[in-house]
Amino acid sequence: MLPQNSNNIFIIVPVYNEMKEVLEQTIIELLKMPYRIVIVDDASAGGIFLPKDTNIYLLRHAVNLGQGATLQSGIEFALGKGAEYLVTFDADGQHAATDIPAMLAPLQNNEADITLASRFLKPGHHNASWSKKILLKTGRWINYFFTGLYLSDAHNGLRALTRQAAEKVALKENRMAHATEILFAIKKSNLKYREIPATVTYTEYSKSKGQSVFNSIRIFFDLILHKLFE
Repeated sequence: MLPQNSNNIFIIVPVYNEMKEVLEQTIIELLKMPYRIVIVDDASAGGIFLPKDTNIYLLRHAVNLGQGATLQSGIEFALGKGAEYLVTFDADGQHAATDIPAMLAPLQNNEADITLASRFLKPGHHNASWSKKILLKTGRWINYFFTGLYLSDAHNGLRALTRQAAEKVALKENRMAHATEILFAIKKSNLKYREIPATVTYTEYSKSKGQSVFNSIRIFFDLILHKLFE
């Protein structure tokens, strides 16, 4: 039984070809929290299997559409179920479910419309490699160039949104450029935002699922096209 006022909080987890054990552990940790969980499977090979729990919803794409489209499917579903607060959460085990209450607090106190997790704000923690930190620092400047928002972290998959903010974030970029597209929405709709310290723990598995240099370059050109044709 969910505690009062938790029925309207939905955690959206995009999934694509995740290692079974990692996905199971991610879900186990989320089930310790009093929220609804929306798993969106982006046409994983062989599908996925989840524990039976009344707080878990499973959506499946018939074909692979990319993480942006997967998140948008989850957002639309959660809004249709009456969500007042939505959290995006990666499936590869790098996020900590215990960070979610701190992400939600500014929204519930009407201090922000959207919160963005930062592994670089204290007392946040991360074990990113030197090369990953360079890539993230570059991403911060790219975000600033395109959106005018200079954040301490770039492309962190842990975010929380109010219902009103989620309705204004209509993701059109199917690939990873959706992370900066969310910042476009913040700027365009004048949403109040706040960065929240959070933990990011990289494993060999999560690093294998991360962005390659090639994908980062592709995202850069996606953003240019978005800016030209918005």
